[in-house]
Amino acid sequence: MPRVYVKICGLREPEHVMAAVEAGADAIGFVLTRSSRRVTPARARELAAAVPSHVLTVAVFAGETSQEVRQATLEAGVRAVQLHGDHPHEDFTALKDLDVTLVRAGAAGADLRCGAFDEDLLIVDAPRPGSGLPWDWAAVRGRPQGRWMLAGGLDPSNVAEAIDAAGPWGVDVSSGVETAPGVKDAGLIRSFLAAARRAGQG
Repeated sequence: MPRVYVKICGLREPEHVMAAVEAGADAIGFVLTRSSRRVTPARARELAAAVPSHVLTVAVFAGETSQEVRQATLEAGVRAVQLHGDHPHEDFTALKDLDVTLVRAGAAGADLRCGAFDEDLLIVDAPRPGSGLPWDWAAVRGRPQGRWMLAGGLDPSNVAEAIDAAGPWGVDVSSGVETAPGVKDAGLIRSFLAAARRAGQG
């Protein structure tokens, strides 16, 4: 089984960014939309500056206009944009000239073809995104196409089970490596990455 791609999302503190990088994360997400994990574009730029080039830095949005996304992305200096929720195809098309990786994130009932909206990566979330609760990961096995990440209710104790059930290209976690909403834990980040890597090795 190929190595599982791992994204750690919702980071706000330098020590957690470094913990994720040192533990081998492939991508790190900064939330620039309404959330307990929100950071300003300026803060995201500070955090992203310490991330090596082989790790993708992602600005996460949900509901903002393409112009708002463009402005914040340029200010944050990240290498990828994630649009979460019911963003139309036009929003992705409007950002293509930014020359960043585009990530589409939505519930399991959405169009599960990576690239259907001109995105580069797809995240398949729980039927109720943001709940932080495990769901029937096996229900999407064999349905998503292309480079897609599984999200929703993942944590160090169940990520191996989820990978086995859904067979994703990658996984995305936020609340599952927190001790409280918006409060990341370096130990949980390391444990999650270690568990995902073991699962990816079969």
